[in-house]
Order: sequence, then C-alpha cells, then structure tokens
Amino acid sequence: GGSSGIGAATALELARCGARVIVATRNAVRGEAAASRIRRETGNEEVQFMHLDLSSLRSVRAFASTFLRQEPHLHLLINNAGVSAGGTTEDGFSLPFQVNHLGHFLLTQLLLERLRSCGPSRVVIVASSAHCAGRLRPEFLGRPPPGLFSAFQDYCDSKLANVLHARELATREQDTQVTCYAVHPGFVNTALFRHAPLWLKPLLLPLAWLLFLDASEGAQVVLDCATQEGLEPLSGRYFTDSGPQQPWAPGRDDRLARALWEGSQWLVGLGVAGEGPSP
Repeated sequence: GGSSGIGAATALELARCGARVIVATRNAVRGEAAASRIRRETGNEEVQFMHLDLSSLRSVRAFASTFLRQEPHLHLLINNAGVSAGGTTEDGFSLPFQVNHLGHFLLTQLLLERLRSCGPSRVVIVASSAHCAGRLRPEFLGRPPPGLFSAFQDYCDSKLANVLHARELATREQDTQVTCYAVHPGFVNTALFRHAPLWLKPLLLPLAWLLFLDASEGAQVVLDCATQEGLEPLSGRYFTDSGPQQPWAPGRDDRLARALWEGSQWLVGLGVAGEGPSP
C-alpha cells in the first residue's frame, strides 16, 4: 500500500533515511509514479515498485516468490494497505477481510523465514481503533457479516484481526529476532474514505479535511514502530501516537488470536498450525 496515503508517506521517509524501499501496490501506474516521485524527492535510487494485489492470494504468492528471488535482505515489513468497501474477492472471501487481513497474513508467512534470517527485523501492521467494534467469529472467517452495515462491520472485524495477528505473531516469534507491532495511525484523511456510502460523504469528507490528520502525520507512529530503538520488549503491543496502549478487550483475547491464526492458515492454504509455509 505504498502508492498513496500513509503508505506513500512512510515509504518517502524511509527512503530519506537511506533505506532500500519496495513500494508494493496493485496499480502499476500509480506504483511506478510513487516510486519515481520518491526517488526524485529523496535522491535515493534504491526505491522500486513491485506489483502486489492483496485481493488475490495468487498475486500475493507471486509477489513473495519474486521478492525472495530478487531481494536477499528484508528487515522491515509494513502491512499498510486497506479498503473499507464491500465485495467479494476472486478467492471467495469478503474484500475488506482479505485485503486488510488475509492477504497480509499470507504475505507475512511467506516472507517470515527471510525476516528471521535478516534479524533483528520488524513487522508493522497498520490497524485502527475501529477494532473496538470487531466481532470475529472463527467459524465464519472470510464471510461478510450479516446486516445493514455489513461493510462497516467487516472493516471493523478486519482491524480486530490486525491487532490479534500482531499479538499472536509476537507470541510465536518470541524466541527469534522478529518483532511485531500493531498501529493505530489516528484519524487520517486518506483515500480510504472514497469507499464511504454516498449518503455519508457530504458529512464525512468536510470533517476529514477540517479535523483529520494528513498522511505524513498519520505515518509518524508507523515510522516510530519501524525505526525506534528499544521496542523489542513491546513486541505484540498496540501503538497509537501516545505510545503503547491497551487495545480494547477483543484485541487482548489470546484464545481468539490463536483461533484467528489457525483459521487464517487454513483459509490461505498453509495447512494447520505447525506446518511451514512455502511460496
């Protein structure tokens, strides 16, 4: 999700720090343009675009295979892309849940061995305070919730999944040099609001321009979790612009985190818990 919004602002700052940055996004024109703009603004030629469509598990696997073949090092994985629109993916899952969680889950698993070998390394997952309204049901993972506000509930469920993914990944990687952090970037005026219902946009969009953070401000907590020294003991925690915070109660449910992990493994075709992933 590096072609616009928080992702682009994060990629820009990492490039300014001299990092080699892979901008992964589904739209090739926008992705190439973002990488070119970042190279121009920073003078860092080590900024490249690679195609990745999280709504397609086939695309996630292709990206991981290409990345592992071309890039010997991976020290930082930022799972930032997100949508709030309803719909169904080519894999048969609800669009928000696959793009916001399942695609990131599969990508992280496929790149995990490289992250381990390049440790110390970090995974930063962009979540949201919307996780407070999440109601994950392990037996119905990947299906759109019922009801009039299905797309909104689906988004909240996916954000709860982000928080629990970070929590469980940290638990499973506690004996390695891989650490993980879930991040609420604040209320940021990004393209995410293009998916708001038509009746809500006249109210929401003016509020977004007046009161919400801009993308560079929202990226700051993401960058802090990506680069700040000494965060390793806080692996698995939930961060806001005020630092580490307790997530809402559903985000602290370790049994639900394990069930989500095992269900996600099965849905993306990685088998049962304990089996090693392969691209």
